[in-house]
Amino acid sequence: MSKIHPRRLLALAQLSNSVGDGAYYTTSALYFTQVIGLAPARVGLGLTLGWAVGSVAGVPLGRLADRRGARGTAVLLALATGLAVASFTLVRGFVPFVLVACGYAAAQSGLAAARQALLAGLVPAGERTGLLARLQATLNAGLAVGAGLGGLALNAGTREAYLGVLVVDAVSFLVCASLLARLPRVAPGRVRPRGGGLGVLRDRPYALVALLNTVLLLRMPLLSLVLPLWITERTGAPAWLVSALFVLNTAVVTVFQVRAARGVTGLASATRAVRRAGWVMCAACAVFALSAGASPWVAAGVLVLGSVLQVVAEMGQSAGSWQLSFDLAPADRVGEYQGLFGTGVTVARTLGPLVLTWLLVEWGTPGWLLLGAAIVAASYAMGPAARRAAAVRTTGPSAALVPAS
Repeated sequence: MSKIHPRRLLALAQLSNSVGDGAYYTTSALYFTQVIGLAPARVGLGLTLGWAVGSVAGVPLGRLADRRGARGTAVLLALATGLAVASFTLVRGFVPFVLVACGYAAAQSGLAAARQALLAGLVPAGERTGLLARLQATLNAGLAVGAGLGGLALNAGTREAYLGVLVVDAVSFLVCASLLARLPRVAPGRVRPRGGGLGVLRDRPYALVALLNTVLLLRMPLLSLVLPLWITERTGAPAWLVSALFVLNTAVVTVFQVRAARGVTGLASATRAVRRAGWVMCAACAVFALSAGASPWVAAGVLVLGSVLQVVAEMGQSAGSWQLSFDLAPADRVGEYQGLFGTGVTVARTLGPLVLTWLLVEWGTPGWLLLGAAIVAASYAMGPAARRAAAVRTTGPSAALVPAS
């Protein structure tokens, strides 16, 4: 069998589990409520608890990747994720559901950090953002395919169809693990002791960058939760527009993410990309607000325009944040630092729906404008925060840590 290039293996691994995830995301809520029989509120609580555990688990699992080897850790966590997905087929009550949800979220968060550490060990620093853009495009393509498979299960509406989706997702992580195992071994670094158990959390400049990135990631629940509620409750646009906007976002990222990341090659270009994305996202928020109370087709046109602005902001912010997350991390602790940076995604998934539903659907236009202003403020604060983190990093190995008061 001919040897596959590591970058292609990374892309194939991304594609395999994203197809499974796409099917899982589109069907899991109905499986948990209609097949297992959990109340929607309990499903929401269980998933919130799960992602809360996942946000905490990313850092220690990333540290494990640094110390024990990124490839082996990523393979084990891919297998653990697949096992967790398969375990959902055996769940019959709320407590087992919460336990499996916690295991699933922890494994997913740790896998993300370990894969970033693996990528850092295999790809030169100047080429990582470009590769991540290609992986993001692959991710969106896989999610689209998986969503189509999930749609078939939803159309069937049977217990067997939902269980089939879970099996497909579990197998997708087994395939992912087998592909990751074929990558070259990345030797664990000589991780220097950092004094205290807080690790990366004591690196306050980097933690601030990660916090600002979390604010920027509040855009994540817009497409999956807030806009569907906004469209049905605040506008006269047809309900099918929700699906159309999802397809639009996925297609644009798949086609244009690599091009959007092409000019991001260092800290300066990364902070400029984040700043521009902040303004574009602010404009998207203002446009979304204009759709309230408009006639159906006017509202639909406004929502499409807002969604285009949103996806442009998403691609720019993603490219900038990828560059910052790697460039500001010590070379011997990439997994641990990526574990912290990746908590922005889990926090956005956990708190974003609650905050944004109240802010946007309940408040309406003032809420949209407040969100846009917060994103612009965070994007402008990212520049000084990144420069501070870079300055601290260059003063010496131990200076990255600010002594605890």
